Amino acid sequence: MTPVCRIEDLPEGEAVRVEVEGSPEPIAVFHADDGEFYAIDDTCTHQDASLSDGWVEGCFVECPLHTALFDLRTGEPTCLPARRPVRTHRVTVLDGMVHVEARPVEEAGGVVVEPAEIVA
Repeated sequence: MTPVCRIEDLPEGEAVRVEVEGSPEPIAVFHADDGEFYAIDDTCTHQDASLSDGWVEGCFVECPLHTALFDLRTGEPTCLPARRPVRTHRVTVLDGMVHVEARPVEEAGGVVVEPAEIVA
């Protein structure tokens, strides 16, 4: 697991881009409007744009380049122009610190992930 930031350093509705060992590309970690933490590949599958620069609404992020919308829970695009999902990654909160664990490249989105596991 790779430490990302403290909970208080990532306000609801915001995201942070991180480089994670085991992932060939950056990962975006989101603190969604529902209070949960989610992580997906940072690069939009439609065109090279950083999803961490997008707009978060509920459990969705809108790509800043062409407004493709991705579900943070599944990685699935919900509208065009994106057609392929992004990978989702496991998020754990341990002692107030947000951590992310990269999924293997072979595993694409489309898998429902649980909200961040919080360990006291």
